[in-house]
Amino acid sequence: MSKTLLSRIKPLTNPPRSHFPITSRIKKQVTDIVNILKTQQNWSQFLDDEEELRLVEISPFVFDRIQDVEIGVKLFDWLSNRRKDEFFANGFACSSFLKLLARHRVFSEIEDVLGNLRKENVKITHEALSHVLHAYAESGLLSKAVEVYNYVVESYGSVPDVIACNSLLSLFVKSRRLGDARKMYDEMFERGGCVDNYSTCILLKGMCSEGKVEEGRKLIEDRWGKGCVPNIVFYNTIIGGYWKIGDVENANLVFKELKSKGFMPTLETFGTMINGYCKKGDFVASDQLLREVKERGLIVSVRFLNNIMDAKYRHGTKVEPAESIRWIVANGCKPDLATYNILINRLCKERKMEDAVRLLDEASKKGLTPNNISYSPLIQAYCKIKEYDIASKLLLQMAERGCKPDIVAYGILIHGLVVSGHMDAAIEMKVKLVDRGVSPDAAIYNMLMSGLCKSGKFLPSKLLFSEMLDQNISPDAYVYATLIDGFIRNGDFDEARKIFVLSVEKGVKVDVVHHNAMIKGFCRSGMLNEALICMNRMTEENLVPDEFTYSTIIDGYVKQQDMAMAIKIFRDMGKSKCKPNVVTYSSLVNGFCCQGDFKMAEETFKEMQSCGLVPNVVTYTTFIRSFAKDGSTLGKAVYYWELMLRNNCVPNEVTFNCLLEGFVKNTSGKVLAEPNGFNEGHSSLFFEFFYRMKLDGWSNHAAAYNSVLVGLSVHGMVKTACRFQDRMVKKGFSPDPVSFAAILHGFCVVGSSKQWRHTGCNLDEKGLEVAVEYSRVLERHLPQAVISEASTILHAMVDT
Repeated sequence: MSKTLLSRIKPLTNPPRSHFPITSRIKKQVTDIVNILKTQQNWSQFLDDEEELRLVEISPFVFDRIQDVEIGVKLFDWLSNRRKDEFFANGFACSSFLKLLARHRVFSEIEDVLGNLRKENVKITHEALSHVLHAYAESGLLSKAVEVYNYVVESYGSVPDVIACNSLLSLFVKSRRLGDARKMYDEMFERGGCVDNYSTCILLKGMCSEGKVEEGRKLIEDRWGKGCVPNIVFYNTIIGGYWKIGDVENANLVFKELKSKGFMPTLETFGTMINGYCKKGDFVASDQLLREVKERGLIVSVRFLNNIMDAKYRHGTKVEPAESIRWIVANGCKPDLATYNILINRLCKERKMEDAVRLLDEASKKGLTPNNISYSPLIQAYCKIKEYDIASKLLLQMAERGCKPDIVAYGILIHGLVVSGHMDAAIEMKVKLVDRGVSPDAAIYNMLMSGLCKSGKFLPSKLLFSEMLDQNISPDAYVYATLIDGFIRNGDFDEARKIFVLSVEKGVKVDVVHHNAMIKGFCRSGMLNEALICMNRMTEENLVPDEFTYSTIIDGYVKQQDMAMAIKIFRDMGKSKCKPNVVTYSSLVNGFCCQGDFKMAEETFKEMQSCGLVPNVVTYTTFIRSFAKDGSTLGKAVYYWELMLRNNCVPNEVTFNCLLEGFVKNTSGKVLAEPNGFNEGHSSLFFEFFYRMKLDGWSNHAAAYNSVLVGLSVHGMVKTACRFQDRMVKKGFSPDPVSFAAILHGFCVVGSSKQWRHTGCNLDEKGLEVAVEYSRVLERHLPQAVISEASTILHAMVDT
């Protein structure tokens, strides 16, 4: 309804309903006409001219008596066409018809009628407009209701009736428009005092729901005076407001106040107080209030008790099903399905699934029919421990017990199967779901497609997507993002592009994730210009490129060895106030290293650290790989290796291979000394061991291999050291006394000296002597407690 339309409808003040009294004869005529309208399909044929005119005069009363809105519409159309001048001169008849439409919420017809009334210049009563306002407000049509309200105020100088106003006031509060509600409430007071207790209570609840309890109390004082609260409903609202903001003290004060003033707390009052204490975890206070409830003779419901029981469990009370059920019975209630569901849910969270199953059986024996809420926690719990057969049997049991598994139950099982990599079983479960009459939703399809993409099964994923479209199930944005990313990871960029275009055509709101996936695809395909176009399109669509967007494009230019463009994008990133991350800087470091510009690479590394970013394994490995290629820069490779260990960054296999390969290939036939000024004042443990072993005649491979093990062990990375050693054994390089000594000390560093026997190295007497000798070198870099423990173990082995 437009404001223009309302502004052209004239108001009709409320004089007597007609110019003649409502006599018994008129009442009979109204009754007869209403009966004819109800029983005779061609009722107009029963009326002559005089009766038609009489019908126009008494039509307001007729419309008031009509129960079937369709009959009312037909009568209105007939009168407005047959007796147009006489009918539209009677504004009361049109007003009564509007009330009929409002009672039945026929809003489209209301709009049409108001349009006709505007054309005919018909006046509408205050009462009719109040009915229309009430209908709009009760139906949640806020903007329409506000238009009618404003029109009534402007036209009549007063507000609509109190029922209509309260409906709009309540809608303002539900819509969280508390300012508009307060403004309307004040206007209700100013324009005729159209305010009742319910009006005040509506606004009070709104204030308390938003934490404005003191403002709500002032509202009461302004109306009834300081310290005066009219009834228990207001007290309950205020108490609830204080609990909402966590003000226990004031909630207690108001509770005591209402009792001191002679009000009897209701079950709702006690419920609010007990619920507040339960949320706070004060069960001593809640139990005391529950005793008071019983002493006052108030009858609690099982739902009331269930809430208390559930709160206790949420706050860590140990689950005792039998005790909880006895407690509910002792309080005069019979446990219901919700009671059992709460207990089953909590038992599942404690991984006591067998107890939960017994409780489920008990509920069935007591005549309760378990529902999806009963079974879902069990299915989820068994999926978490990968007992998918049991979870599947529970789904079957649900059906046997008359409970049809819903999409949530199936979804839990399918999700568990997908996460564990059982894709065939997940697809099979989806087929069963369809066979049992449950239609998969977008979430189920997305789980399956995501799992298939991660498993590299892109064709089945694409078929599922087509099936989804055939079933008229609209894929959400996440589904499209999953497929786009999956196809790009598989190198099928053309297919990814088709999916992206389709998502746009389908009106899906593509976000930064979708564009980032496409940008990754463009960069992998070497289409850097298209990647930039895609990023510019993001800006046009009011999407903000993030660090992933920029980092991907920067890395793309680095891989094409276009450092000038990479640096330009990096600067643009700073201008857009998007902070570079470790990936961004690592890409630049890699680019500079590939060009041999180690000075810029190291300056970039320092800049990254000055920004508070912690280099990752990729950053360090980039330096180690680059410096280890040339014998003259092996010192730098070791520097970054040891810096990596000191900063607790765990190396990966690429790191090991680069470092070992550098020392095996580039130190053949010569002993490498530690460079002057190496490692910023730190002596190099790697070079110390490598140098010592070379002097003792060990091979380059053995010296480098053991120097790596020593570094890992000294820095407490003993698990990584063991895995590294296992890989070396598979390559044919057997453990030796030095590696044994290194790993033994590593176990002592992490406080797990008892595990040293698992090193799998059996040394003879000579081997033990070598281990002891190299332990002395190693111990210069370890705390005294570690030295003592390792030395004790070694000497014990020598003595035996």
